[in-house]
Amino acid sequence: MQKLRPRWLAAPLLLAMPLAWAAQTAAVQDNIPQQALDATAAPTTMAMLATAQPVTAKHAMVVSDQHLATEVGVDILKQGGNAIDAAVAVGYAQAVVNPCCGNIGGGGGGFMLVHLADGQNVFLDFREKAPLKASPTMYQDASGNVVPGRSTGTYLGVGVPGTVMGLDAALKKYGTMPLHKVIAPAIKLARDGFVLQQGDINVLNQRVKDFAKYPNVAAIFLNHGKPFVAGERLRQPQLAHTLELIDKGGEKAFYHGDIARKVVAASQANGGLFTMQDFADYTVQWDKPISCGYRGYTVVSDPPPSSGGITICQILQILQPYPLSKWGYGSVKSIHYMAEAERRAFADRNTALGDPAFVHNPIDQLLSQHHADTLRATIQPDKATPSSEIKGDLGPVEGTNTTHYSVVDEHGNAVAVTYTINYLFGVGQIAGDTGFFLNNEMDDFTSKPGVPNSFGLIQGKANQIEPGKRPLSSMSPTIVLRDGKLFMVTGSPGGSTIISTTMESFINVAAFGMNMQQAVDAPRLHQQWYPDTVFVEPGLLTAKTQAALEAMGYTFKLVKSWGADEAILVNPQTGLLEGANDRRRPAGLAAGF
Repeated sequence: MQKLRPRWLAAPLLLAMPLAWAAQTAAVQDNIPQQALDATAAPTTMAMLATAQPVTAKHAMVVSDQHLATEVGVDILKQGGNAIDAAVAVGYAQAVVNPCCGNIGGGGGGFMLVHLADGQNVFLDFREKAPLKASPTMYQDASGNVVPGRSTGTYLGVGVPGTVMGLDAALKKYGTMPLHKVIAPAIKLARDGFVLQQGDINVLNQRVKDFAKYPNVAAIFLNHGKPFVAGERLRQPQLAHTLELIDKGGEKAFYHGDIARKVVAASQANGGLFTMQDFADYTVQWDKPISCGYRGYTVVSDPPPSSGGITICQILQILQPYPLSKWGYGSVKSIHYMAEAERRAFADRNTALGDPAFVHNPIDQLLSQHHADTLRATIQPDKATPSSEIKGDLGPVEGTNTTHYSVVDEHGNAVAVTYTINYLFGVGQIAGDTGFFLNNEMDDFTSKPGVPNSFGLIQGKANQIEPGKRPLSSMSPTIVLRDGKLFMVTGSPGGSTIISTTMESFINVAAFGMNMQQAVDAPRLHQQWYPDTVFVEPGLLTAKTQAALEAMGYTFKLVKSWGADEAILVNPQTGLLEGANDRRRPAGLAAGF
């Protein structure tokens, strides 16, 4: 079989040997001739990516950022469960083995995107809600100034969690296994414990000082008062008990029983707003996904209260006419036009979008061809556009510690799930003996229009705090179809960078000819309107490329890494599933059979 050089590879002097890239892969790209023009990503990056290969499987695949959770999902699939059964099992397992981020009770909630084997695409919103006593100015002082830390480090930052009801709703509607079957592995992992790897330790170590502040937290997440080290076993008997209550009583045990009562009691004892009514009134919602086209692909993603699907589609529609494939990954032109497309889409995102139960989202207008053409026309070919010149005029004047996983079963069902606790370990507190951390998802609201949240996002009144409202999210579980058939399942954590990460994991395949592993491993860029800065990971820019872009008016900030895209590609020629765990999460795993 003929070997072709992928379009993202730099000139031969950067790599002594070309990467083997099957000719069949080119057939599902955009049919632009194979070239490597002006691909100027750093040589060390090219060398690293050249050897990156996805995990392949014939029947089914699970990819998550925690290897034990992946193994749980694969085992469910081997037992005959479908992708929804496996996704629910992975979600519960994440609550145990990934407590910083995949936290079912304290975790605020999230989104599930499902592609069914019969061609249907459905979206489940289990995003958390604001307490009924919440108000637009609750994070401001008497003078109207935002009080630092009030939305992130106190019980006032906790939203009504939705993950338990979300997983339950998905299992009841599309699953084939009973709750007891899919939650049992998580209960066992919590009760018996699991051996910590260095990747787990790296996460735990970021908040060991905070764990020590609260005796009930320290008793679980410190080892006799000291930080855990790799090779030691983490046991969570209290969380095991909570999961057993859910096993026996389903969502009612969480929202109407002792679990809710303990969270409410802790909230009221620590200045929070929760009442039992907040839990009793919580609901999830099935909705129609957002979809758009890009050079023969159909991109399916999430609608509001997520901003992800709309923003990704806007970026892709702006980029669609440009020959990114010809220009090459990491080139001056590719980076320029990707940054400008992101800048314009985020300006709309930050001012026009909010919970559809409270505000009108001008989706048709935002995704119209006319709007994309209008935004594209404002991009200058040789100059960066200052963000101050981009007005988010369609509307009135999240957290990085999220988790995403992807599942495909042997029947052709696919599930993409992203859910979150916002900050790493949320507020860092556990209610009584419930065993799970509480989120600080309320920070995703606009504390005050025009004032940036903890991720630097400046948002408008559409996302202001209101009782029972869901905050705007960047979570973007995404499924890509080619000729109506499943092609890719992707998504990422990373706060506002979720959108750019997810979009770029697709573009890296569709435009730059990367395999799935290369696509998720490749260094990224991110531009979110404000601050007027392009965030880049090490290895994306050479000194020459950066100098050329800075001469065009760009300011760059180097960020070590962000996000962790967990993706699956269906090779349309071989039918094999290609799974990729992001190199940024070494504790993760892609596995299948």
